[in-house]
Amino acid sequence: MISRLTAPLAVAGAWAVELLDYAGHLGILFVRSLGGCVAKPLRPQAIFYEVWKIGIQSWLIVAVASLFIGMVLAFQSAYQMQRLAAEIYIASLVSLSVVREIGPVMTALIVAGRVGSSIAAELGTMKVTEQLDALMTLATDPVRYLVVPRLIAILIALPILTLWADALGILGGFVIGTMKLGILPSLYWKMATLPLVFKDLGSGLLKSCVFALIICIVSCFEGFRTEGGAEGVGRSTTVAVVASFILIIATDCLITAMFYFIWR
Repeated sequence: MISRLTAPLAVAGAWAVELLDYAGHLGILFVRSLGGCVAKPLRPQAIFYEVWKIGIQSWLIVAVASLFIGMVLAFQSAYQMQRLAAEIYIASLVSLSVVREIGPVMTALIVAGRVGSSIAAELGTMKVTEQLDALMTLATDPVRYLVVPRLIAILIALPILTLWADALGILGGFVIGTMKLGILPSLYWKMATLPLVFKDLGSGLLKSCVFALIICIVSCFEGFRTEGGAEGVGRSTTVAVVASFILIIATDCLITAMFYFIWR
């Protein structure tokens, strides 16, 4: 009887210990990566290459997704606003929703799925083929050599992609608002920009920077701890994407709550 009662507690305790251990290893890698960011040399060519891979190669999918999400937001808002004869506020609702939440979160999820999986697979392959061991044999720190360029690059690229997503999301709402809902273009832009303040843009950019850290650190950590050959690489890639998604959504909730209680 006692064992039946304590078994769930034992399982919960094991999960808690495993979660704390995972968070601790992520924290260690995060601190080491930040230390590498202030050390020289920083390998600017590697950083520019990673910015190109992360930013330039992701702009199209971010643009398409943002444009259609802005359109969907305008349509969904119209259902409710037309009942209240408040169609003009569709522009404000779309712009605030995109800049505060949808732009940063959607962009981060796209980058996590596209870039995070690539990082985890690349580092995981290097781990199982003993390339990481070869780097350490040559007195080269894998964190400084592999993680730091990716971390700096994603911190540069993701906020820019977020601004790009914000612009395309608002444009998508503009297309529907003016062509389907009959709102004058000048009036739509006025109502779309009127409620936006620095706090809205700042919160979105802060989220994108935090999400960039999450994607890079989680993906690199999962790549570094890959075991078991090709199967292990696939498993690490999956875990990196899933863990990044969960942490991005949870962190978004925390940052949103922080801004709500501080600047409401």
